[in-house]
Amino acid sequence: MSLEAAQNLAERLLQADFVEVYGHHDADGIAAASIIGHALHRAGVRFSVSIRSRIVPSDIGRAEQALLCDMGSSLPDLSEEVMVIDHHMPVFEGPFHVNPRIDGIDGEQDLCASALAFLVAAEMGDNRDLCGLALVGMIGDRQPSAGKNREIISEGIANGYLKVRKSLRLSGSTMQERLSTALYPYLKGISGNEAVSKRLVENATQDGEIDMGLLLSGVILESAPNANTDALYNVYGDCYGLEKEAIHDACDLAALLEACGQAGKGGLGVALCLRSHDVIDEAWQTALAYQKAVISAVQTASRLDEHLPIWTVEDKSNVSGVADALTYDGLNTGPIFVAAQADDCWYLSGRAPPSWDKSLAELFTGIAAQCGGIGGGHRLRAGLKIPADKFGCLKDGIAEVIA
Repeated sequence: MSLEAAQNLAERLLQADFVEVYGHHDADGIAAASIIGHALHRAGVRFSVSIRSRIVPSDIGRAEQALLCDMGSSLPDLSEEVMVIDHHMPVFEGPFHVNPRIDGIDGEQDLCASALAFLVAAEMGDNRDLCGLALVGMIGDRQPSAGKNREIISEGIANGYLKVRKSLRLSGSTMQERLSTALYPYLKGISGNEAVSKRLVENATQDGEIDMGLLLSGVILESAPNANTDALYNVYGDCYGLEKEAIHDACDLAALLEACGQAGKGGLGVALCLRSHDVIDEAWQTALAYQKAVISAVQTASRLDEHLPIWTVEDKSNVSGVADALTYDGLNTGPIFVAAQADDCWYLSGRAPPSWDKSLAELFTGIAAQCGGIGGGHRLRAGLKIPADKFGCLKDGIAEVIA
């Protein structure tokens, strides 16, 4: 990514009297907006942070002082004075636009919005301690630790802000909770089953200490009949401790931010990122309720059509989480789509494995244009909203691509 773009945006932010920061309602968007909030506060610039599921130009009150994080690049009709930090496909042509794709870097795999926000914050002052939030966004967006991402992580380790260890790559306030609320990957037979999770932990506990080898063996034996081998291997690996954050485990913080955003409590996620210890209990309660709701939705999701990989759930707030769970269990080799009907609309999330050679973002943008809706996202992760009476149009679009 061009360092000049980050420098230009940093200079613009430092010159502002007040900045309205808007972040997307997932872990990456919340972390990105919070990184900028930290940097503005330290520079003495007043700001506000608002977390949104989507934004349109009319939502922005003071365009000359608005910054969009993890959204905005796909909006061609934004005022050129709006500032954007995003890694989606760029259409916006304003001068204060930080996006790795403009410089030929695949924003799907490298430099999510929080990583970009960290680079901008680095140009605003000594904000090296915010690398943990950048890492949390990478985890939330399932980006690998490679390329520019690896540089940020390595710098954080060298400066003592990140600590690496081997552990379960699942979130939860206890080991039993990490198993019973497992979503990425979803562990059939364990996820949502507190009795089985309790038994696995008890069987692996010796002299008051959990033997991780025994625990992993138990998890594999319990899940193997209904699990992908690669997904099971991903349960254990490198985990990162966050030395400066209110939540010290990166996987935990990513899960908390995702849950807060999807539950409509983005402000709670921002408070966590701004290192408020007062909201930790509420954040855990929010995450536990969200994870249980998604697991229940996974278990009750119904396939709409035997010829199309479309599942339906009852609550639109679970669409994205269920799509992730069905994808990251590793059992589906092609794209999957999860839909819910609400407010006279259909809401759809799509996910695809890395081997898929098409773009969900392009698919959803095209379907939205044909069906009178809105859609977009990444090549492998995207979302769509269309009028309820256009579902046939949606199915036709998906069927054409799958064929």
